[in-house]
Amino acid sequence: MASSEGCASLGCGMSELAGSPPGLSEVAADDVLVPAPQKTLSRGALSWILHQGSRDPYVILVTIYVFSPYFSRVLVGDPVKGQAVVADISTIYGLATAVLAPILGASIERFGPRKPLMGLILAIMAPLLFGLWFASPGGLSVSVVGAMLILLGVAYNCGDVLNNSLLSRAAEKGQEPVLSGLGYATANGLSVTLLIFVMWAFVLPGMVPWSFVPSAPLLGLSQSAHEPSRIAGPLAGVVMVLGAIPFFLWTRDAPRTGVPFLASLKEGVKLILDTFANLKGHADVAKFLGARMLYCDGMTALLIFGGLFASGLMKWGELEMLAYGISLSIFGVLGGLIAPHLDRTLGPRKAVQVEIGMCILVLLGTLGMGREKILYFWTWDAATHPPVWNSPLFSTLPELIYLGMGLLIAVFVTAQYASSRTLLVRLAPADRMAAFFGLFSLSGTATMWLGSLLVALATKMFASQVAGFIPIAGLLALGLVGLFWVKGGEREAG
Repeated sequence: MASSEGCASLGCGMSELAGSPPGLSEVAADDVLVPAPQKTLSRGALSWILHQGSRDPYVILVTIYVFSPYFSRVLVGDPVKGQAVVADISTIYGLATAVLAPILGASIERFGPRKPLMGLILAIMAPLLFGLWFASPGGLSVSVVGAMLILLGVAYNCGDVLNNSLLSRAAEKGQEPVLSGLGYATANGLSVTLLIFVMWAFVLPGMVPWSFVPSAPLLGLSQSAHEPSRIAGPLAGVVMVLGAIPFFLWTRDAPRTGVPFLASLKEGVKLILDTFANLKGHADVAKFLGARMLYCDGMTALLIFGGLFASGLMKWGELEMLAYGISLSIFGVLGGLIAPHLDRTLGPRKAVQVEIGMCILVLLGTLGMGREKILYFWTWDAATHPPVWNSPLFSTLPELIYLGMGLLIAVFVTAQYASSRTLLVRLAPADRMAAFFGLFSLSGTATMWLGSLLVALATKMFASQVAGFIPIAGLLALGLVGLFWVKGGEREAG
């Protein structure tokens, strides 16, 4: 899930909005206290949460659980080759985002308002998402669909910079962790709703005799033509457009600075260079961004390839993948809800470390799973072992164990994204929040091309999806170790 709080133009009074004064990163860890937030969320704050939530179903439906496995399994035609192709696509839009995101984050400080550019990004993404409907055998080619996915990835990541930079403006003092966590919880909740709808309306009809399931797929969709998978893009597009309406109406935007956009780009480049130069004076921010560059790359790869891995390793089809996505998204809501609690009890830094550590442990367990294997050493023969329960899906013990591991990963991946975003708010200088969120986005995408490349190389070299996931565990471990050198953001008071 691919993703930060920030504010308006440079010098807009960020010390009032960020919840901490400039130079907080240099305060001793045990002295870092954050005031208890107000309990009532404003209409603008709720609109920001909805906007965050309505953008992320694109990630869940298109890049992870529904369209991407279909793209790999059907359009490319082979799970191992498909994982490599998706890795190549991720490499390209990761490189593009690494160049654009930090410049955008710095430039928008000089320009001011975010909403015009958010509108442009929405105008790019919505038609592309609707266009994925035509990605079928005999329709759009693999290369054309790949180009569409690259454009979607770049646009989405740039939108994250803009959306995240308005978090502190949408929130009242001390509310940032709540909005950050609720944003991801809302995202998973909307995604669960869409996944359930797709299963109920398009996949289950004709497969089960349940009275509450339609007798035939709604809208005349054909399962044999993989239309339930292809509808994921248009559905994500509709939700994204609808969720943006309250955001554009009620969430506070930054005021115009009077600097033309092209001039702001030039000044933004200067500002980002100055920000890099000033990282010497913000050692904790630099260390955090360096560590995040590693572990977020691993998290992003885990999300991008998680659906492909489950589909190929466990040989799951559309029904199983929809149920898998629904289950993980439900538990992702839990991750968004527990992140603020972990932030306040442990502090954001220790919370992120716990969340990464749990992801590593569970990931290592999943690499030892298969339809006929449990945790590396135990074989499972379906012919001699009866199903655990009478169900059209997840009926064997290996499937249920793999599902359980996936649920744990969903909790801690989601919590990590929310806690990381909160940690930057505590560390970054207030008057350059959006610029540092450009660096935050860079730290999450600059090496994403490397992670995807390593996945592609390992997958191709060993002709194995499992081998392709070993670099992911390595990136997570390196990022976890790097966080021990970050001193700020240790403890917060509720």
